[in-house]
Amino acid sequence: MASLIPRPWLLSQEQQNPAVATGRRLRWGMVSTGSIVQKVSADLALLQDAELYAVSSRSQQSADTFASGHGFSLGYGDDGGIPGYRRMVEDPEVDVVYVGTPHAQHYEVARAALEAGKPVLVEKALTINAREAESLVSLAREKGLFLMEAMWSRFLPSMQRAFEIARSGELGTVQWISADLGFPAPANPDARIWARKDGGGALLDLSVYPLLWPLGILGFPDSVVARGTLTDQGVDAQNLLSLGYSGGAQAGLNSSLVAHGPGNVVVAGDQGVLQTFGSVNNPKELHIRTGWSDTRVESFETVGTGYSYELREVTRCIQQGLTESPTMPWSDSVDVMRLFDGVRAQLGVTYPNDEH
Repeated sequence: MASLIPRPWLLSQEQQNPAVATGRRLRWGMVSTGSIVQKVSADLALLQDAELYAVSSRSQQSADTFASGHGFSLGYGDDGGIPGYRRMVEDPEVDVVYVGTPHAQHYEVARAALEAGKPVLVEKALTINAREAESLVSLAREKGLFLMEAMWSRFLPSMQRAFEIARSGELGTVQWISADLGFPAPANPDARIWARKDGGGALLDLSVYPLLWPLGILGFPDSVVARGTLTDQGVDAQNLLSLGYSGGAQAGLNSSLVAHGPGNVVVAGDQGVLQTFGSVNNPKELHIRTGWSDTRVESFETVGTGYSYELREVTRCIQQGLTESPTMPWSDSVDVMRLFDGVRAQLGVTYPNDEH
């Protein structure tokens, strides 16, 4: 795997407000009416150069209700055997598509959007396996269209600053990183987060966040050892990933759908330590200590829920004619899916999509 090199924050330090327009107005089409789409839509409405144009669902009533309740102009539902999302991506007024479906549907929906000539933002994880990720990237490259995984935390000023501190030498050489994310998910075995057919389990939903820290600071590991607890459906209720690097650095990452985790991060170097408390994916404070000196605290405020930063990046890239984001390039998304494929092989987790 190619090493991930943390990239600089794409907006100037003076322009921390992602709501500020960077070019022509784009009309957005949102696939799904689930909770994540509700949150992303609220942040999208903050962008001055974004128009909440259309939303799709299997049910026309659901699409219409969501559209009227969240400020969209149109709703597309299934009609005559044609899925609502296909009807929406073929609308010539749609400039960019956001895919917020369960993991197992990401590939099918994103592919349909690309084939219809639309730039696409796909909720994390990009797909359910590396084969699907490679196929989407190949199609986007062939079509000359923008494609990005919605790894929103990577674009937050607090995350970019944490990576900057770790790279600056202030902590010395980083020797180990620990990060966790956990909460008890609803006990309903049919819920999307538990369903094997949907790509359920802690790995694709949660592990992307703790993993972001070692990838952003140390790059991709040379070795990964995974342990986990599987449900009766065969997905991981929780997992522990141990990452090893040739230079001796290590990372330990915990993800759980059955226990409350503190959501803490430790980045430990031979000269100092950086810590966050309570939010692995959207830290509001960074606590930095060099040697045994007093701790320095750097505080951050986010615009909206925090999705606005990735939405600004997508908008900026499309306005400038880019096909991939320098901060979230295709190679990183594909390499993460390859890493996850290897983890699933160790845990014994398979999905129906793997058989296609």
